Amino acid sequence: MNKTIGKPINRVDGRLKVTGEAKYSGEIPLENIAYGVIITSTIARGRIKHINTSVAEKSPGVIGIITHLDAPKLYARPNFGHEGAAGEKLAPLQNSTIYYSGQAIGVAIADTLERATYAASLVKVDYVVETPLTEMGKERDRAYPIEKFVEFTVEFALGDADAEFAKAEVKIEATYTTPTEHHNPMEPHATAAVWEGENLTVYDSTQYIFGMREGLAKMLGIPHANVRVLCKFIGGSFGCKYGLWAHTPLAAIAARQFRRPVKIVLTREQMFGLVGHRSETEQQIKLGATPEGRLTALIHQGISQTSIFDEFVETFTTTSRTMYAVPNLRTAQSVVPLNKGTPTIMRAPGESVGTFALESAMDELAWALKLDPIELRLRNYAEVHPARQVPWSSKSLKECYALAAEKFGWSRRTPEPGSMRDDRYLIGMGMASACFPMEHFPASAIARIFADGSVVVQSGSQEIGTGTATVMAQLTADMLGVPVEKVRFEFGDTELARSPGTVGSGTAASVGTAVHGAAKAVRAKVVALAQKDPNSPLYGVPEPDIETSQERIFVKNNSAKGETYQAVLARHNLEYIDANFDAKPEEEEEFAKCSFGAHFVEVRVDPELGEVRLTRVVGAFAAGRILNEKTARSQISGATIMGIGMALHEETITDPHTGRIVNDNLAEYHLPVNADIPPIDIYFIDEVDTHVNPIGVKGAGEVGITGIIAAIANAIYHATGKRIRDLPITPDKLL
Repeated sequence: MNKTIGKPINRVDGRLKVTGEAKYSGEIPLENIAYGVIITSTIARGRIKHINTSVAEKSPGVIGIITHLDAPKLYARPNFGHEGAAGEKLAPLQNSTIYYSGQAIGVAIADTLERATYAASLVKVDYVVETPLTEMGKERDRAYPIEKFVEFTVEFALGDADAEFAKAEVKIEATYTTPTEHHNPMEPHATAAVWEGENLTVYDSTQYIFGMREGLAKMLGIPHANVRVLCKFIGGSFGCKYGLWAHTPLAAIAARQFRRPVKIVLTREQMFGLVGHRSETEQQIKLGATPEGRLTALIHQGISQTSIFDEFVETFTTTSRTMYAVPNLRTAQSVVPLNKGTPTIMRAPGESVGTFALESAMDELAWALKLDPIELRLRNYAEVHPARQVPWSSKSLKECYALAAEKFGWSRRTPEPGSMRDDRYLIGMGMASACFPMEHFPASAIARIFADGSVVVQSGSQEIGTGTATVMAQLTADMLGVPVEKVRFEFGDTELARSPGTVGSGTAASVGTAVHGAAKAVRAKVVALAQKDPNSPLYGVPEPDIETSQERIFVKNNSAKGETYQAVLARHNLEYIDANFDAKPEEEEEFAKCSFGAHFVEVRVDPELGEVRLTRVVGAFAAGRILNEKTARSQISGATIMGIGMALHEETITDPHTGRIVNDNLAEYHLPVNADIPPIDIYFIDEVDTHVNPIGVKGAGEVGITGIIAAIANAIYHATGKRIRDLPITPDKLL
């Protein structure tokens, strides 16, 4: 049997990417292309009093300038939910009102990018300026509570957490803060729009082509059947490319108005203003426990920021309802509207920042009880889902603790803060749990076997750099018994079978189930042809007695009695045979479904400079069936690195007086570089889960960023005895 599932095979699109043959949305060659550059507001609150485009319009090569004075009617839409992609519901250029700094107020179109950029700089704007609301802490009296956001229940109560916390023998009460952060993928957002009569084709860097199609159609007021969206490759996204933002409809209206294709690629500075961010949060955690370390109460509440015109909730309390067995539990969140752009999902939205608070507080409780942090977690291990009181579909978190601790060498840790040194450096070891819910969305796929034995499987999914095309080829190859090299996965086009957005670590489970089903269905069609054909060696053989391998279908235990796919199709004069499959996840309310893991880190702290260096990271994860060990490990490693950035580097800084982001570039928005990243050792627990989906996949894209931030903070406390509760952990906070 030539099985490939689980094996660390190379990406099928790897050669395209390293040779430059892979074309991203901003690189699609189009005839007579024009270039658009968005003009953005320089104030955060007020209105445009006067806008002068006359000089810009006379500039060489300029095709036109569009502002709110002459933009066509666009229609607002829900900014989150099932009607199209996420993003802002604010339709661009519809009036003179300014809600945030960096808001789109116009677009300059020219025959070259340089001329469009220059024309945009020539547009002069006079504003009526109002004092912006920019600081969440100072505007907390304007906060309002949230009961539910999309499908997430935010407000929750089990037992009487407040009363039990009040009488608890051991208490931890602390506030943790996380700053605004920006996604900063390597590839900026890009859109190219082309009209043919009433039909619009859009090449867009998006994580959700079907949501983009529906959202764009609604905003333009045209049937979604008239819109085609294509996205073949994405150079990073992390959530910001899930949404429909201003640049896409602006490219579309400009292309229609000037009757030629228009391309808009955002600048790095605009990536900080036009396409969302991770919301700032302030979280309060209260833990009540017995002297033996049994949790009696858990309260997790706090506030986050949204925009003046939208509602987005950073659901940071969700993990607190999942992670530990506690009889009394309460979660609550509020949002504060500010003159900032609408926040959006960013890798493990809610869970990443929420686990920082929860897992830091658990570490603080372990110190207060003089318990090993692993032991505290084991004493509060949730054998069933704490809030729902249903069993897990599978849970191997104990195995994650044991494996990661062994590989890390946790037993060498001495418990007292500051007790481990290397010369003058302080050494710290910390750990934390990781958890992310398993997502499974409806998806469809078509599989087609050709007369030459090659296979094509199609689903309108997106390849955001995670290896989707590779694992889909592996699933198909294994089901049909053909080499991966003979399978091609076609994706990134709304004319293909419908699929969900690439979000929530749900693509492998969702699209993978559809691909698996389509491959199984087309195999059954070929087998049925052979079974009914007197000239086939498989004539009359029952389907359960038939196997596939080495590009052949044959009788079990008698591989000589069989034939190739090519032979079956040739005898029936078929160029190809195909089958489609619609995967609809079953709502199994009797099971809770999550990926779990454990992070262990070692830090080296310079006590004189406050400099923190990570020296080792070890993680063990249970994420259901691993389709490709190499791409899964890459996903966890990438998420871990992103968590390192959150812990030690990343912070978007806004001028409180003007509402402008002051570090909107990669020189001053600090991200981890190679020198900041130590060896990262990732291990997987073999986990068979028959409840999540037919292929047993949970998802590994985001669980790696949950817990790692707290593990670093906990290691720093072990090294220094200083508990830093405000991210990022920079030298000034340690000195």
